Amino acid sequence: QVQLVESGGGLVQAGGSLRLSCAVSGRTFSSYDMGWFRQAPGKEREFVAAITRNVGTTYYADSAKGRFTISRDNARNTVYLQMNSLKPEDTAVYYCAAKWRLTAVFSREYDYWGQGTQVTVSS
Repeated sequence: QVQLVESGGGLVQAGGSLRLSCAVSGRTFSSYDMGWFRQAPGKEREFVAAITRNVGTTYYADSAKGRFTISRDNARNTVYLQMNSLKPEDTAVYYCAAKWRLTAVFSREYDYWGQGTQVTVSS
């Protein structure tokens, strides 16, 4: 069974940075598209960023473009989300997800999800 474990969340002031990590168990990490999603209280879970298998093409939500960077280390079975210039509206639980299905990376049709890590940005 594939397990995803996020880390790196916390409390940060507006304008600060955080780096989220997601460690994935199993030997087929390089075969997955990887995504980051977030869910704020009272809101639906939304797409933040994704990175594809093989080529490593990246995709970002408009809210993340220019501030967030997704990357992956296939040797470490880990995907990262570097978040800079954080804003209070970035406050949410951030989830890592993996999929082998050939569905759109910005959809929620992922096969595996982590438990989430809280990110709180104070003003």
